[in-house]
Amino acid sequence: MAGPLLYQPPPRWQVWAAIGGAVLLHCAAVAIASIHPVVPAVDTSAIPEAVEVTLEQPQEPTPPEPTPPPEEPDLPPPPPQEVQPEFREEQPTPPPKQKPPSNKPPPPIARPKPAGPAGPVSTNAKANALFLSKPSYPYEARKQKLTGSGVVLLSVDSGGNCTDASMGQSTGSPILDSAATTALRRSRFKVGTPPQVKVPITFTMNGVSL
Repeated sequence: MAGPLLYQPPPRWQVWAAIGGAVLLHCAAVAIASIHPVVPAVDTSAIPEAVEVTLEQPQEPTPPEPTPPPEEPDLPPPPPQEVQPEFREEQPTPPPKQKPPSNKPPPPIARPKPAGPAGPVSTNAKANALFLSKPSYPYEARKQKLTGSGVVLLSVDSGGNCTDASMGQSTGSPILDSAATTALRRSRFKVGTPPQVKVPITFTMNGVSL
């Protein structure tokens, strides 16, 4: 007759193998998370830089004071009326005088001059921004003490609205790049702004500067 079945623990080498595998998986996950993709830098020398401006409210002109009506001068007395005779002898009408013929040739007809350019073309490389949405410092980046400087490229339509934002030059951190593009995508510009402008941005432990 067989004896009672007793629990037998697994061998120690299996326990240590399981612990070692868990440690290796944890180290591999930490190493993968620390790798950041390198974003290639874009040449932004030919792209205008955004400059925020403040629109001044037009002042209403002060209405001029009403001018008093001029004083009417005294009317002179009417002249005495002459008594016309009942009968008046009619004078014959003189013949019209004829102008002597002129030997001068008629003046030449002036040709119209071609119209010139309407005005000077503006070559200002600055882009006037009505509103630049300044990003906030992300909590995760501040916790890890991440800093860096980069350049954000903004696409602007004909109405001055920002339609897209991308990093022309990365700050070196995906967290800071995402915060910069997300915030600056809400910017607005004047009508007639070039279709693409650049915004330099710097993240420090003291804050964000554009």
